Amino acid sequence: MSDSDVIQSASFCVRTADGGEQEMPWAEVHADAVVFARPWRTFRWYKGQRHYSGFHWSSTEHAHVIYESRLELTRLLFADFDPIVQRIFAQPFMLKTSVDRVGRRHIPDYLLLTDTGPIVVDVKPRHRLDSPKVAFSAG
Repeated sequence: MSDSDVIQSASFCVRTADGGEQEMPWAEVHADAVVFARPWRTFRWYKGQRHYSGFHWSSTEHAHVIYESRLELTRLLFADFDPIVQRIFAQPFMLKTSVDRVGRRHIPDYLLLTDTGPIVVDVKPRHRLDSPKVAFSAG
């Protein structure tokens, strides 16, 4: 399967304000599709958890933006102070496709709408970049 076949078969899913889901072909997606979307996941809280989830009051958004780790919070702070970033969306959408007849799904950490166009952000610790699963989603 070529890269163009994967792109043609990819779909884009967002969570709507009423809790429903909206799915559309990747080729028909516009950045405005996420403006009223809700974060895809809600983060987990439990005693002894290894990550640090929370809310950051974003001056860019004039609202709270969620993060699931301190590394995500750091990236969120960089985006919030970057003058070219106009909007910040946490866990904005899910991408779905099939590669070698295996279903794949991925939820990026952030979508930044900037003066130069949209930027999809995945936050991963450096030591995880060698993992084939992580490298596949970043490729």
